[in-house]
Amino acid sequence: MFGGLFNYDNPIWRGIGKFWDVLIVNILWFICSIPIFTIGASTTALYYVTLRLVRDEDGYTFRSFFHSFKENFKQATIIWFLMILVGGVLCVDVWFVLMSGRISRGPVQMLLSSIFLGLLIIWFLVFTYVFAVLARFYGSVRRILFNALFMSMRHILYTVGIIAIDALIIFLTFTYLPFLSAFGVALIAYVNSFFMNRIFKKYSPPEERDIHEMRPVFADEEEEEKPQTEHDPAEQ
Repeated sequence: MFGGLFNYDNPIWRGIGKFWDVLIVNILWFICSIPIFTIGASTTALYYVTLRLVRDEDGYTFRSFFHSFKENFKQATIIWFLMILVGGVLCVDVWFVLMSGRISRGPVQMLLSSIFLGLLIIWFLVFTYVFAVLARFYGSVRRILFNALFMSMRHILYTVGIIAIDALIIFLTFTYLPFLSAFGVALIAYVNSFFMNRIFKKYSPPEERDIHEMRPVFADEEEEEKPQTEHDPAEQ
């Protein structure tokens, strides 16, 4: 009985191990995000670790985090700046239209408000998925962004669940359970990874030869002549 209790494969010990992994990766994310422009790479590395955790893949948290951080730094940074730029522009546009509507509300203001709010929702859907997609799949920046939007809309029920649970975690952190702040963004990424892992399985080949590496969901144009190793979401 005691041998089973102190066996590392015991569910209790594995749970404790994941508890510390989430805590550690949150610290790594925070430290590596301090320069601000590295937040994209840090978030991608964060999802790389949490996606592995929910798949019960053994590995070293530090090594996995910095492997992804280095591997995806360029693309993640480009995507981060694009998302911030587009999000900032859309927020300014929505604010401007809403303020204009207070002065003279008309069909033009209503139309513009609907358009910009719709674009802001699309931006939010992409932002919710994009770094997890980058952590799991290879592809050009354009394709990663498209895949994030495609998956978020195709699996809208999962998306709604992700957003609702994220909002609940944030609410509890700032109200009744402040100790959750110790797990910070990593807790949200870990919970999201349960949903996203189920989604990503649909676009991965049944025989993943190397579970330690990321694989492309779309091939880049220059790779079109190479054998495809992933399903194309747009074809399903």
